[in-house]
Amino acid sequence: MRKTKVTFNNEKLSVSSEIMRALAHPLRLRILAFIDKHETINVNKIYNSLKIEQSITSQHLRILRLAGVVNQKKEGKYVHYSISYPLVQKAVKAINNYLGK
Repeated sequence: MRKTKVTFNNEKLSVSSEIMRALAHPLRLRILAFIDKHETINVNKIYNSLKIEQSITSQHLRILRLAGVVNQKKEGKYVHYSISYPLVQKAVKAINNYLGK
């Protein structure tokens, strides 16, 4: 049997892992779907509409933000979130390529 040399770019692997981890949680997917429906929305509307505790919502948004999946913009006392569509599209494309779709 022939051995294949496997090499990874550790930096890219780490970034990819964070993105996939951020996208692999059911509650974060619900939050993303809600943001997508509204294009941009403040955190108060997210947790009130989805009936999630504020602290839990903030924790999940932080994970999504650190992974680059969502963008954050502060306007006065409100923080508005929107989806980073180019990054999400790359993730979807990578997953589909991996699955052979």
